[in-house]
Amino acid sequence: MQKPDLRSIDKSWTLFLDRDGVINHEKDESYIFNYGEFVFYEGVKEAVQYLTGRFGRIILVTNQRGIGKGFMSEQDLHAIHANMNDEIALEGGRIDAIYFCASLQNDHPDRKPNPGMAFKAKKDFPGIDLSRSIMVGNNLSDMEFGRNAGMYTVFLRTTSPDQPLPHPSIDLSFNSLQDFAKTLQGL
Repeated sequence: MQKPDLRSIDKSWTLFLDRDGVINHEKDESYIFNYGEFVFYEGVKEAVQYLTGRFGRIILVTNQRGIGKGFMSEQDLHAIHANMNDEIALEGGRIDAIYFCASLQNDHPDRKPNPGMAFKAKKDFPGIDLSRSIMVGNNLSDMEFGRNAGMYTVFLRTTSPDQPLPHPSIDLSFNSLQDFAKTLQGL
C-alpha cells in the first residue's frame, strides 16, 4: 500500500483512533478503571478539534479487556467515554462513535488486530470508505487492524518510541496525535 497523500484528506475521509496511548496516557500494566485515572495527552483536545474540521468522521476503536476480566463494568467504560467526549466537545472537537471489544479471546473478530470494529463502523455509517480512512494507534496491533480493514496507518511513538521503522504495517509515524494534526495543518 502506498503512503497516503495527506494533502488529499478532506471530509470524505474517516479517522479511526485508538484510545489508550493516543488520546490518553496508558496506565502501566493495568487498565483505566474510572475517569479519575483518565489523563489526556497534552494537546490532544486541540488536535481532535482540528481533526474534526478535516475528517468527515472520527471513530474511536479500543480493546477493553479489563471488562472481560471483571475489573470494570461496561457502565464504567461508558462513563469514562462520556466524560472524555464532554471535554473534547468543550474544545470544539467530536468523536462520532466509539466501538470497543471486551473479549478475552485474541481470535474474537472485534479484538484488534482483527478488523471487526471497522466493519461495524462501516455498517453503522455506510458512507465510510475504508480505502479513504486512516487508523492512528500506538501499537502494532492497531496498525495491523488498519491493514486488515484496508486502511492507511499512522503510528504514534507515545508508548513505543523505539519501534523500528520502516515497518510493513506502518505508513507514517509521529510522536503524538498533536504532531500528526500539526503536520496536516501545515500542508
